[in-house]
Amino acid sequence: MIDIITVIKIRELLFIPYNFRFTFFDFFISEDFYSMGMMARMRSLAPWFIITVGGLFVLFMVISDSKVLENFGQRSNDVGSIGGERITYEEFSNFVETARQNQMQSTGQEIDESQMDRFRDQVWDAIVTQKLLENKIREFGIEVSDQEVRDKILGDNPPEFLRRSFIDSVGNFNKQMYEQAIFDPKNKEILVQAEEAVKQQLIQEKLQNMIEGTILVSPAEVKRSYLERNTTITAEYALVESVVLKDDDIKYDDGDLKDFYQEKIDDYKIEPQRKVKYVVFKREASKDDTLNIINTLTGVRGDFARDSSDFKFYVDTFSDQPYSQDTVGFSLIPESAWDLIAGANTGSLVGPVITPAGYVLYRVTGQVSGSDEIVRASHILIEMNGPESVVKAAADSLYEAIKSGQIGFEEAAKTRSADPGSAKKGGDLGWFGRGQMVPEFEKASFEGKVGEVQKPVQSSFGFHIVKVTGKSDKKYILEKIVRKIEPSATTIDKIYNDANDFAYLADKYEYESEAVNLKYQVLESAPFKEDATSVPGLGASKALIEFAFNNDPGDVSKVFKVPSGYTVVTVSEIIKAGFKPFDEVKDQVKIAYVREMKKKKALTIATDVRKKLGNKTDLNEAKNLSPNVRLAQANKFTPSGNVPTVGRDYAFINYALNGDINKISEPVTGIKGAYLIKVTERTPFDSSKFAMQKNLLRDQMLQQKKAQAYQQWLESLKKEVEIIDNRHLFYR
Repeated sequence: MIDIITVIKIRELLFIPYNFRFTFFDFFISEDFYSMGMMARMRSLAPWFIITVGGLFVLFMVISDSKVLENFGQRSNDVGSIGGERITYEEFSNFVETARQNQMQSTGQEIDESQMDRFRDQVWDAIVTQKLLENKIREFGIEVSDQEVRDKILGDNPPEFLRRSFIDSVGNFNKQMYEQAIFDPKNKEILVQAEEAVKQQLIQEKLQNMIEGTILVSPAEVKRSYLERNTTITAEYALVESVVLKDDDIKYDDGDLKDFYQEKIDDYKIEPQRKVKYVVFKREASKDDTLNIINTLTGVRGDFARDSSDFKFYVDTFSDQPYSQDTVGFSLIPESAWDLIAGANTGSLVGPVITPAGYVLYRVTGQVSGSDEIVRASHILIEMNGPESVVKAAADSLYEAIKSGQIGFEEAAKTRSADPGSAKKGGDLGWFGRGQMVPEFEKASFEGKVGEVQKPVQSSFGFHIVKVTGKSDKKYILEKIVRKIEPSATTIDKIYNDANDFAYLADKYEYESEAVNLKYQVLESAPFKEDATSVPGLGASKALIEFAFNNDPGDVSKVFKVPSGYTVVTVSEIIKAGFKPFDEVKDQVKIAYVREMKKKKALTIATDVRKKLGNKTDLNEAKNLSPNVRLAQANKFTPSGNVPTVGRDYAFINYALNGDINKISEPVTGIKGAYLIKVTERTPFDSSKFAMQKNLLRDQMLQQKKAQAYQQWLESLKKEVEIIDNRHLFYR
């Protein structure tokens, strides 16, 4: 078998389009192809062969947008389909471009290329929704007449998008000006567009009314909502907490566990799942990409020195960030640029230097003195991992060794400091201002002399030997060109081609052996369901999930785009629907059984305590009736929030909202165990206030319910219709 480099070279030398490779290469990479006789024949046929391939390449370019490719087994021009309705690449691209232009007009900002994948996902979801709704509108026979459209436009309450241009300075709608504009012949074309928009709006409203027509909010729901928002409660409680009961007190055998397993069988249900093995081809900048950035910025530095152009011109031309002029201290300047900026003359360029944002070329346009001093300090931390006196003695001993010259400060920091982050830099912590360090360390840093090693100071972390290496109140006025370290188009193309080459070879031969040959790392995902939003280890990819559920073990995918780059996967395991066998989950069943029995025991104890209390109303007596009882109080809580000392326990909250005042409840089973609750204070129900708010509350709740119902209906539509998403074949 030939190696992949040979395959790539053949493709590059012969200019074979990638989609044709599957036809030609099945012949070319056979062993016979590499026999001496075959090679001699190839040399004699080379001119004819190149002309033929060149002709096929031209033919490919001519017919690439046609349906002919589909007849030859090549990919179609469709990015997907919705209920059998095809969505072409051109159609989808137009949707994306229109949405992009609309967003740019509304926000004033271009969509960053790194966000385009997510943006295309949003557009695709919008198209899916639109197509599904159009189908339902036809199915339900929903229509809007011209008269309905006119009534809406000329009525007392025109659509908002038409009204907004006729609102005066005090917020009033000028209907006279609005009607003049509507009937002005000059606006005929605009009016036609407005009528179509209103028509679509009315159709959508009719559809929503059909879906939401049965949604109601009962008076009891409205009152409950009012009470949850407007009631403050204080309650005492006695809790028999199940978790503190002893596991050993719960007796059981395998028969009990098996009965419990059958009773809770749905807890051990297995949904259909898949696992995939995968190789990731990361979208990372190459050494050449990094070198190109450095060379570009170095060239800018040279050009600027010989040019009279304003530095802003170079920022606008070369920077990934907009122009700005910032006055900053060292604490806000990347460490790599500290010394360079401090030693720079006004007007000079510094860099390019590597920073978290990428490579940066700075222009120092000036410096000013500020009111806030910052310091640069190094330290050696002796951690508090023993008696204080022993740790202090160790710190003092090291300090004396440094002072006497037996060991250098930086060397001691690297070998003895318990702070790994600064130790590898000789103890250097960089520049910092007040309030950024623990008080003891800050005091030593700001009061210490530059260059002097100070006696150990103690903080909550241990003992610090501090050396102040710089102090400054200066701030620098900086302009900068920032270039992110990103893969170039050439690099991305190579990464994609590497993935494509592996996909071809892995499918033709064997996935894992090809990965070993090419020194690619093969990883395996955790199981995932069909309705998952992402594949464990790879991230979000609906198309990849669809591939996994529509193929068999051993099937190899084409290239999929994932957040980190590209991947080629093979289905490694199919997990069928069913239930986990008892023997496999016995330990889990045991834990769940004991937990359930302890809750029941807690309820039994609480029931016994309540019986003994009788008509008494003092909960303190419950403590004397059982050692398992814990007394506590929850002060001034609202049912819509968490209960102090309890948490968000709905059983507790429900009783506190409805139970009798100053009476001890019957046992209430909650999350933590069994409660005996005594409500001592609760805001009285204000019928007048409720009467004023109930209509508004009902409307809010109704709108929320309708929105939820409509969204659930849309999600159910997506499950009823076959939706094929092949966009991953078109976007790298």
